[in-house]
Amino acid sequence: MPALLPTRFYGRITFLGRVLAEPAILASQSESRLFASFAGVEGEVHSGLTRAACSRVTDQYKKGTTIANTRQFSVLSAEELAQIAAKMGITTLDPCLLGASMVVEGIPDFTHIPPGSRLQGPSGASLVVDMENRPCVLPSKGIDEVHEGHGKGFKQAAKGRRGVIAWAEAEGWFALGEPLRLHIPDQPEWAGKALL
Repeated sequence: MPALLPTRFYGRITFLGRVLAEPAILASQSESRLFASFAGVEGEVHSGLTRAACSRVTDQYKKGTTIANTRQFSVLSAEELAQIAAKMGITTLDPCLLGASMVVEGIPDFTHIPPGSRLQGPSGASLVVDMENRPCVLPSKGIDEVHEGHGKGFKQAAKGRRGVIAWAEAEGWFALGEPLRLHIPDQPEWAGKALL
């Protein structure tokens, strides 16, 4: 019996990018196509089958511990990017300044799609959503270079709108303008969450 439900929601890829150097300023280079391998995007800072544990998982692992890389892709919503920009008091926010791998439009409340969801393209390439991406201060410096004085407002403006981190489950190409179908886990919300 299938454990993932194809939804009626299709997003459209409006941006693809890769971070080519270890970020002092987190920034992506725009691309028209990206090949997603099991290790992510070749030559990208976040590629690899494993990674060092970071601040997101400090309650589980000592910083620097080698863990599986579930942070190969940073996927954002076009609609939420517009909301972040508005909250920061700027007209637009270039996803390159955020180190984005992909921007998708058309999927509501994108940052909160369930962990374990799949985003599947026409080539069969599929990303597994690990979790919500938490906003950090890394993009601030790059934002300030383009929108002077606005970088410091990014972290607060992006709270609950920063998109998701994901990893490749099936290899293939993603291209600008292509659709992505959202598939979600076929399970109820965990009842124990109310007891936390």
